[in-house]
Amino acid sequence: ARLFLCIFLSDTDGQIHRMGGMNYMNTMPEIKKDSQGIARLYVDNEPFLILGGELHNSSTSDLQYMEEQVWPNLRDLNINTVLLPVCWETVEPYENEYDFSLTEELIKQAKREQVHLVLLWFGLWKNGESFYAPEWVKKERRRFFRARYRDSSESETISPLCGEAVQRDRMAFCKLMEYLQENDRQHTVLMAQVENEIGFLKSDRDYSPAANEAFRQEIPIQLQTLYQKRGNWENAFGADAAEYFMAWHYARAVDEIAGRGKEIYKLPMYTNAWLSQHPNRAGIYPSGGPVAKLIPLWQAAAPSLDMLSPDIYVLDFKSECIAYTHHGSPLFIPETGRNKGAASKVFYAVGAHHTIGFAPFGIEDIQAADKKNMDPGQLTELNIMAEAFDDRNTAPYLRESYRLLRGMKEVLFTIPSEGMVGYMQSNPYEAGCILEFERYDIQLDYLCGETGSAGMLILEEDGFYLAGGNTRFTVIPKKGNHGQVEILRYEEGEFEKGIWKRKRILNGDERYDLAVYDSPRTVHMKLYSHSSKVFDSHE
Repeated sequence: ARLFLCIFLSDTDGQIHRMGGMNYMNTMPEIKKDSQGIARLYVDNEPFLILGGELHNSSTSDLQYMEEQVWPNLRDLNINTVLLPVCWETVEPYENEYDFSLTEELIKQAKREQVHLVLLWFGLWKNGESFYAPEWVKKERRRFFRARYRDSSESETISPLCGEAVQRDRMAFCKLMEYLQENDRQHTVLMAQVENEIGFLKSDRDYSPAANEAFRQEIPIQLQTLYQKRGNWENAFGADAAEYFMAWHYARAVDEIAGRGKEIYKLPMYTNAWLSQHPNRAGIYPSGGPVAKLIPLWQAAAPSLDMLSPDIYVLDFKSECIAYTHHGSPLFIPETGRNKGAASKVFYAVGAHHTIGFAPFGIEDIQAADKKNMDPGQLTELNIMAEAFDDRNTAPYLRESYRLLRGMKEVLFTIPSEGMVGYMQSNPYEAGCILEFERYDIQLDYLCGETGSAGMLILEEDGFYLAGGNTRFTVIPKKGNHGQVEILRYEEGEFEKGIWKRKRILNGDERYDLAVYDSPRTVHMKLYSHSSKVFDSHE
């Protein structure tokens, strides 16, 4: 006779599943700090690194297109997560009539492809305008009033001060959360992005009657406390008043949408930023979006969000990563360029900032037989360099980078934070750098190669493990130490489930060439040091 003891566990954040004759808890994805105080994304109670790609805006509107033009081009890229839009116009095509058939099929396709999803909620605002609102919202211009330019002419952007519009967006988003709660029991969906590159374009602020009235009012008490300022917006913030005013109202709208959604289904949520850059004036980039200088305001106004995330197409990738981690938020990069130089930066983001995820944009294109080049005029309008979308030969580089990182994930999550370093070449004129460790330093010389960028992460454990590309490295003594550093062993290999698997032991001629070139790889060096002093027989 056999005695079976079944213990069933259930709570509001978990579901029971049976696997191999045993029950286990499939818990909600969450962002929380690990034992080292590092904020990470947890999936089924295990830390998870999003090695992702974001789809073009319209790909998910046609399931056949997804089957024919998207999934076949993603299958061998070692992606574990796809970021894709779910649009208000398809979810609520008629007022109070909700349709989640498209969402249902997208989740089914993702399960079949064995990838997770991050849903991008294209609601009231996308890239500073209201493209993805339903037709019934777009047509009712009185009920859902538009933000106005300085000359009082109407824009195509629904004003964040339009309370009814925010309410309707919130109701649709909450319906989406209800659907996920009831139907995504295995948590294929990891996170939700609320709106997209939010803000007001072509003007520093909304000049609608409602906005003009609000602009004359005293700033909210939260901002009085945060900035130690009083008075109306102009008195408090001077020349920046318009942008801070828009940021407050956009952030409060997003918090209402995300906060109510989380009451139903507690997914991690974030809002992404169209970054400020030259010419650095609000309205040229969306005024009021969560750019770096406005992160404290957004955090105060939208506490429901788990993080604010940069879409990085600018040259100074490093500074943006630093800015978006400076205020204690985890780093997630939901959009970046898809050239090889951009792809190499994943090693820096992981090694230097413990990023929870990385995703080049338009990922379905990099292996497409009929590549769809981004329109140069559109890129100019978006203030994006054309080189960011030069995806020639990106696929093999990204594929190998993601493969190496997937094998390393266990060690990445367990190594002490001081034992992991990431670096990158910031511009083509940067020759290299020296990284300082406890016992040795490493001199890095960049090999630009085809990518125009070098990037790597280094683990200090049993010597050094180095993963990445386009770099020559030399281990040197600490400054002021006149001893010698020698290589005890030099080998190539890779991690599999966190365990180092050695391949060739590199010796003789191969040991003179301490470098990784245009194809990312992982090498391991064991070292020892000794005094350079020569002793004679009398000493």
